Amino acid sequence: MKTYTHILFDLDHTLWDFEKNSEETLYTLYEQFELAKHGKFTCDSFYRKYKFVNTRLWDLYNKGKITQQELRKSRFVKTLTGLGLAEHEVPEGISEAYISLCPTKTAVFPYTYDVLEYLQPKYGLHIITNGFKEVQQVKMGAALLHNYFKEVVTSECCGFKKPDQRMFRHLLDRVNVRPEECLMIGDNYECDIEGARNAGIDQVYFNPERNKARKKPKPTYEISCLSELKQIL
Repeated sequence: MKTYTHILFDLDHTLWDFEKNSEETLYTLYEQFELAKHGKFTCDSFYRKYKFVNTRLWDLYNKGKITQQELRKSRFVKTLTGLGLAEHEVPEGISEAYISLCPTKTAVFPYTYDVLEYLQPKYGLHIITNGFKEVQQVKMGAALLHNYFKEVVTSECCGFKKPDQRMFRHLLDRVNVRPEECLMIGDNYECDIEGARNAGIDQVYFNPERNKARKKPKPTYEISCLSELKQIL
């Protein structure tokens, strides 16, 4: 089995449970901004629509087609107008409230701490994320993840976004390590798996939903639970 010295983790959807934390936040905002008074949609509908819109906007952001500001400005407008509100009815400050509250949520995927405790004495652990710097720092602090990781590289701090191999090379240069000594773990096939492969780094595709879509070429490894990393490392 290949010997690695450094492990690179994505953060959202891999360690920090974005869906669970976002859902909890959106339910709070539904009450806080009294969205029920419009009588046009339920809290569940609000969550599902936001998830649909946000996923597509993040895809555009990752591909460099929209900016951070455009993503943040448009996702609640698109969500709420898509649910029947007029644009002038979209509550002022709801986007800022989401950005403030969501990163303070603490849900992580099962076995996150157990696996990090297992890995930390053996490997250099690092985060590589397209998420925004100030938000990711709050998430890691709230979820007590900071102490496990030596380097945290965001797309903002290096000027590139996954899957651009230059983002991976930026982290490798900071750590002074060769690609073949590293293993990347992430949930996004294009950003994490293809990006790492193009940078010469082996990959672990984290697929908790057990999505059966065929991925070509196959990742080096595929897991559905973080605990499976102990079988690899």
